[in-house]
Amino acid sequence: MRITLTAALLLSAFAVPVGAQSVAPIERIASPGPDGKPGLILKGVIIPGGYETFYLSGQLADPIDPARKETVEDFGDTRTQTVSTLRKIKALLESKGYTIRDVVKMQAFLAADPKLGKIDFAGFNAGFREFFGSADNPDTVARSTFQVANLVAPQFLVELEVTAVRPDRR
Repeated sequence: MRITLTAALLLSAFAVPVGAQSVAPIERIASPGPDGKPGLILKGVIIPGGYETFYLSGQLADPIDPARKETVEDFGDTRTQTVSTLRKIKALLESKGYTIRDVVKMQAFLAADPKLGKIDFAGFNAGFREFFGSADNPDTVARSTFQVANLVAPQFLVELEVTAVRPDRR
């Protein structure tokens, strides 16, 4: 009995609590911009073992005024819809214990703004910069951007899917 108790105490002294294991850092592979500084998006991301992954389905903007949700004007231009959608994503991430900094991959689907007759890529990037590569979040993501003919309804100009990772806490 005494040997078993001593062995148990020794083993517990060397045990690492669950969730406290150290994991290797995420490797974010920068893409140089035209000025030689890191670009707006990454070339890629390597996620080592020991991370939990959260895949978010495509998210759309909320209307500017919840009582009005029929036209593009009710949801705003591409920049406005990008910011609205990223706020929604940020809140969803936080509800599950993640942060916007945990996002490593984004797929953006952009429809043409009827006022412009084409997608507003500059407006999308302006909204994106409010959340990534900013003072609040210096990290950015691996990203693909697609021009689509239409989204689920004509008032939507932006739909975003993201993947977020964090050290596994199980």
